[in-house]
Amino acid sequence: MSVCEVLRYAAFTATPDGGNPAGVVLDARGLTRERMLEIAAEVGYSETAFLEAREPAGGDVRDFDVRYFSPAIEVPFCGHATIASGVALAERHGPGMLVFHTASGAVPLETSLIEGGHIVATLTSVEPHVSDVSDVDAVAALEALRWRREDLDVSLPPRIAYAGVRHLVLAAATRARLARLDYDFDALDRYMKARELTTIDLVWRERQDRFHARNPFPVGGVVEDPATGAAAAAFGAYLRALEIVEVPARVVILQGEDMGRSSELVVDIPRGQGGIRVTGRAVPIP
Repeated sequence: MSVCEVLRYAAFTATPDGGNPAGVVLDARGLTRERMLEIAAEVGYSETAFLEAREPAGGDVRDFDVRYFSPAIEVPFCGHATIASGVALAERHGPGMLVFHTASGAVPLETSLIEGGHIVATLTSVEPHVSDVSDVDAVAALEALRWRREDLDVSLPPRIAYAGVRHLVLAAATRARLARLDYDFDALDRYMKARELTTIDLVWRERQDRFHARNPFPVGGVVEDPATGAAAAAFGAYLRALEIVEVPARVVILQGEDMGRSSELVVDIPRGQGGIRVTGRAVPIP
């Protein structure tokens, strides 16, 4: 059985008890898919990233093949584990430009030093897209969540948003509705698997540039993610496609508050087409 070092980081936070914990394996050479899934289950976080460095191609950019596993499944892309991995690499080799080659495509990742000597990482998603949701599908999601139509903010309509993986975006009309998360785990799991969804992105708009989010993740064997970089990128695409913000725009997403693991995700939305940028810190978990 292959032995490897698993690092543990909290992403989108400045404290180990905040953000979303991620496992990081910086050298996954020789690990089979089955062993990666086993390690992810042993770690028990919503995702663990497995990196394998590519041969240097010259220049200042370092390339890695990356796979992501929850305790239950492999996922094509994971934002918080990408941020955690970037910070882990920067702490060992210095900040700079990276490219993560994922099942969803190439994801540029920039790491840099900020005030106080801390490292921040910014990923740029693959080309995103947004699609409509049928009324039947929306109602089925609400039933699994134990929400009613009246719980929704009609100014932020349901959509499927993709920026590496698929998310159903549903907007709560009030912060109190968002705070109450008591869904039917098995029903939502079945609903999401049938539609190839990675999370349900539940959001509430505090103001034009500030949102709160919760992300149920039953397909990964996890009740909820306290910070979801992939969903943040998808939500940025949603805001652009529906012209809810004037681009270029920067919005802040606060997540994990109702779980006691507060997270901050900074989302930069460019004009026109192109990937969405998501920025955050990450810190080792002792």
